[in-house]
Amino acid sequence: MSHALWFTAAAPDWFEALPLGNGHLGAKVFGRIGAERIALNLDDVWSGDGPRTLTVTDGPQALADVRRLLLVDRDQLAATERTRALQGPLVESYQPLADLLIRAAGAPQDGEPQDYRRSLDLRTGTAAVDYTVDGVRFRREAYVSTPDQVLVWTITADRPGSIDLDLELTSPHPIRAEVADGTYGVVGHAPSDLTIEYRQSPDPIRYEEGRGIGFGVALRVHNAGGFVAVSEEGVQVRAADSLTVLLSAASTFAGWKVPPGRDPLVALREATDVLDRVNLEKVRERHVDDHTALYERAELQLGESSDLPTDQRIRAVAAGGNDPDLVALTFNFGRYLLMASSRPGTQAANLQGIWNQDRRPMWASDWTNNINTQMNYWPADLTGLGECFDPLTDLIEGLAESGAETARILYDAPGWVSHHNADIWRATWPVGEGGDDPVWAMCATCGVWLTAHLMEHYRFQLDRDFLRDRAYPLIAGAAEFVLSMLVEDSDGRLQFIPSTAPEHHFVLPSGDKASVDLTSTYDIWLIRELFANLVEAEAALGLGSDLATRAREARERLPEIGTTPDGRLLEWPTDWQPSETDHRHQSHLYGLYPGAEIDPARTPEWAAAARASLELRTKGATNGGWTAAWLVALWARLLEPEKASAVIQDYLSRLVSDNLLHRDGDIFQIDANFGMTGCIPELLIQSHTDTVRLLPALPADWPDGSFSGLRARGGLVFDVSWQGGVLTAASVCASQSGTYRIALPSGERTVSLEAGQKVDLVRAA
Repeated sequence: MSHALWFTAAAPDWFEALPLGNGHLGAKVFGRIGAERIALNLDDVWSGDGPRTLTVTDGPQALADVRRLLLVDRDQLAATERTRALQGPLVESYQPLADLLIRAAGAPQDGEPQDYRRSLDLRTGTAAVDYTVDGVRFRREAYVSTPDQVLVWTITADRPGSIDLDLELTSPHPIRAEVADGTYGVVGHAPSDLTIEYRQSPDPIRYEEGRGIGFGVALRVHNAGGFVAVSEEGVQVRAADSLTVLLSAASTFAGWKVPPGRDPLVALREATDVLDRVNLEKVRERHVDDHTALYERAELQLGESSDLPTDQRIRAVAAGGNDPDLVALTFNFGRYLLMASSRPGTQAANLQGIWNQDRRPMWASDWTNNINTQMNYWPADLTGLGECFDPLTDLIEGLAESGAETARILYDAPGWVSHHNADIWRATWPVGEGGDDPVWAMCATCGVWLTAHLMEHYRFQLDRDFLRDRAYPLIAGAAEFVLSMLVEDSDGRLQFIPSTAPEHHFVLPSGDKASVDLTSTYDIWLIRELFANLVEAEAALGLGSDLATRAREARERLPEIGTTPDGRLLEWPTDWQPSETDHRHQSHLYGLYPGAEIDPARTPEWAAAARASLELRTKGATNGGWTAAWLVALWARLLEPEKASAVIQDYLSRLVSDNLLHRDGDIFQIDANFGMTGCIPELLIQSHTDTVRLLPALPADWPDGSFSGLRARGGLVFDVSWQGGVLTAASVCASQSGTYRIALPSGERTVSLEAGQKVDLVRAA
């Protein structure tokens, strides 16, 4: 079943619980009977007390020193160390909100119920638990509604008067209960000051009265039969026939530029007002209508459906079994997760989407912008979830505004910059206050990569208003910054300094490790793409600025993409010894994916060098979650379907929880889920060149399948089927009139389409 996850037992821990969300309010449902736990998050509850001030006073001098050390002294180690002077405060951390605890009064504990089934229906966005106790059949359902902004939890029984429950809200943060007019709620504050998880502190989590983001959680119960009592201890339900619980939450976060509101009761009143507006008779219908309208835009089916529980299927794959339908479920699950963690008006999906149970989560559960944030949004336009992209645009606009000040303070530069990490307060500087390794902190082109998504969004949507009003100003601002940072070397080439290959050291002849150098291959790809995007955007908008002229000229003077003596793409301008031959970042291959400059048919020499690089990098390597996703797309672009399929098989064997969320030990990063959903289609449809390719890299172990609703650049939507590895049906619909080149396995076709017209390219027999 490629649209449902199901299990025969409750979740043993938070990782395995089933995720729900509407981009703002998130929940993880455990499915326990005697003592249910629903872990809650709110997308704007973070540590901190407002935006911080970047206090670096000698940024331009430090930049001048780094340039001299690299261009004149050729001292990469000293240059690396000198960039520490550019580091500002560490980022704040995304926070858990609360737990809804639902205890069965006098019922058996977990494990005793019969005929237990826990499930998540991806089509309806509903988690369910079905079980029998003492001959009574119970059904629980939970979902988080986007139209009504509430968590809804229901329980029914086939024998009247069988529901006896106690409900309570708890939180890892200090809270107090508030009860009024039958509504039970709690208020509290997130930490005002917090030490990020990888730094030591005798007092890492600090609460200060009157500081920090406040929150309120409101809960209201609607029962049929029996009675309900509400007090500061919670809600007591006895002898009910059925029960519906509505929960809403709000915070005092007032925007990234100002301190949060000081009174959490204001947040509680806001949450209570949300409950007042819910039409109980319509809430489920409104949720399902909203959810299915997005979810059903695209679908992938591979092979035969399986009726086995999801955890058993994962174990079977780990034992060497082939389950294409589990790959399809992985794809569909990623779309579900993006819908649940990124909706118009919410914060962008962070490193854990919106699901986090730790006050000091790994890597702050922030936005990590040297691939992870970007990977979260790889599936958005490709799989018909254009609306879910909106929060990323909002994030980039905030980073651009904040990053303009960072560019001025650190580099005396126009435009805007964003480095490796960002948080809800829109930090844009290299973080660490001098104490973090520049190998990851000193990455000044993260904002450039983010702008590439804006141009890609336009290519899929063809929304000129979006391009003119939102994307173009951000692309132009990034280009202004980069142009101001380019300096001429002794050969007349324009170098971007300081530059790194993200998170990868190189080893100097002395044996020392360094990371900052002249322009890395990664930065060359990004800057070439940025300047080309600027020119393309201006052409689409009928503009012709001096900025684009300067960018076009500068692009020709950038360093060339070099290769090593054994034929690999260089990672740095010198063929340094890498500190890790199997390093997890493939940043020097950006031009292959997600970039579009490397293509086997159009740039065979670059493609051969990329293949040689990838083969060495992956030889004997053990993949992590998001690294596996990237590899799938890289192999797909190189038209190596079996290597891509092997990566997917390994990922499903080792790197997912029983609920298919990425898990590597005690590490959860959702980018792996999003990345897989964005990269699997690269085996089935590619549109990064001027020709759309259908089934360009179909793996042999997916002999039968179909997809519907996958998008191509140019506003095209495709439905495709195949059997025995042979294309059996294909149709295309265009959002705008135009002429398109489409490569089928049997050959290339040129098709002219009117807006809204659907054409069969291959008619089903």
